[in-house]
Amino acid sequence: MTDRSDNDSTFVGSIPQIYDQYLVPLIFEPYAIDLAARVARLAAANVLEIAAGTGVVTRRLALELPASVAITASDLNQPMLDQAAVIGTSRPVSWRQADALQLPFADQSFDAIVCQFGAMFFPDKPRAFAETRRVLKPGGAFIFNVWDCLETNDFAMTATEALAAVFPKDPPRFMARTPHGYHDPGAIRSDLAAGGFAQAATIETVGARSRAASARIPAIAYCQGTPLRGEIETRDPAKIDEATTAVESALARRFGTAAVDGRIQALVVTVGATRV
Repeated sequence: MTDRSDNDSTFVGSIPQIYDQYLVPLIFEPYAIDLAARVARLAAANVLEIAAGTGVVTRRLALELPASVAITASDLNQPMLDQAAVIGTSRPVSWRQADALQLPFADQSFDAIVCQFGAMFFPDKPRAFAETRRVLKPGGAFIFNVWDCLETNDFAMTATEALAAVFPKDPPRFMARTPHGYHDPGAIRSDLAAGGFAQAATIETVGARSRAASARIPAIAYCQGTPLRGEIETRDPAKIDEATTAVESALARRFGTAAVDGRIQALVVTVGATRV
């Protein structure tokens, strides 16, 4: 079987544009609104966003937080930040290319740190959490979310099943392995503790709806706007259109041929940095 885990964090080529056009409104915007509101209640003066992607949370933070609050948005992939900068924000923010495992910031630099659907991609989660803890001020808060299991996210589950039929000998497993592969509260708490967070984390299940005008939209979003595209093209570069159409057909059979509406579900984690 083909294992693309080394490339699960690679968002290059046309992926950033497709990601932002299709995937952001499909699944990310409801949780961006939620996270930004949580950060706004903290009354932080200096906020860091890790794994900002194309800036869906960044844009909400720029709207929700007072102009006096400094916002730094970082991501491992410069092409994602480039796309975020093209879209822009309602007020200036600082964009920084940064690896979550080696953040280029001084100790205790930020009052609050936020990360939307990025922790699942960290190859060494305790190390990434240790870096987060290092740059977080005592008394500050780290808020992040991760997707719940594949079975609680309708479109992603349907896409995974459809692609298994296209590639029965070597099914693409990116969605199950990475985006939906880090949802065990016990593992999350253990990794946070290993990263130096002494306080107990609060973990909340938050459900929402994923809606699109047609089944074609989520098919393109998942097959062409995520690293799943690399898995498909590694198996057969000529089958990206066939795979997208197969996912579209599966979604249409389950959710209808017009507008589609499916369940999405995530875990929102909040943990504080102990005062010294």
